[in-house]
Amino acid sequence: MKNLPIEFSPRAQDSMRKRGANENEVVETIRLAEWREARSGRFEAKQDFQYNAEWNKKFYKIKQVNPVFVVERDTIVVITVYALYIA
Repeated sequence: MKNLPIEFSPRAQDSMRKRGANENEVVETIRLAEWREARSGRFEAKQDFQYNAEWNKKFYKIKQVNPVFVVERDTIVVITVYALYIA
């Protein structure tokens, strides 16, 4: 199931832009990280990436990417994406 095509909802695209995540990170997280059940039949996955850069004028070593998604008709649809920055 992890190899299904991945689509990004408009909300997911907006949340990635606002939170500093990108499509490659989200795809890698969905393909490689463990899936956990979330609310309302959704799934989520989390993965840490080396960041070593500034976000909102503060330096962070790690960026954790956390997509929330559903599986619909043989497609993974990303609903939203969270990003946590760790110093």
